Amino acid sequence: MNAIELLKKDHETVKELLSRLEETTERAVQTRKKLISKIEQELKIHTALEEQIFYPAFRQAGSKEDAVLAIEAKEEHRAVEALVLPDIKQTSPSTLEFAGRVKVLKELLEHHIEEEENDMFPQARKLLGKRELEDLGQAMETLRKSLKQGEAKAA
Repeated sequence: MNAIELLKKDHETVKELLSRLEETTERAVQTRKKLISKIEQELKIHTALEEQIFYPAFRQAGSKEDAVLAIEAKEEHRAVEALVLPDIKQTSPSTLEFAGRVKVLKELLEHHIEEEENDMFPQARKLLGKRELEDLGQAMETLRKSLKQGEAKAA
């Protein structure tokens, strides 16, 4: 699978988990906890794939404007990881505040995904070409397996 297809598949997974989470009510405490944990796990792996493999290749192949796109995307990752997710995890799933914070997370991630899929990915196709995208996809699959094994050992 090429790098862009792999990342788009991850985007679909996260969007689907966010939709399921947003549909829950204050009474679904355990479901909300499980979904937020799963979203966090998916985002950690996806972020690592992008930041360690995809963004560096994109920046190297591209212009200053392309580098700015990658830097902005990385900052959006940081905002979610450092601010929004920790805030949600400290909020009781049985509250309206939890639902509000989930909505903010969903909006941030949808914006991020839209920018990547509409701006960065088409540009990456031009800059990197089919062969390099295949190679990057392979490297990302390898890293994903390694990260999942690391999680399994930590659990």
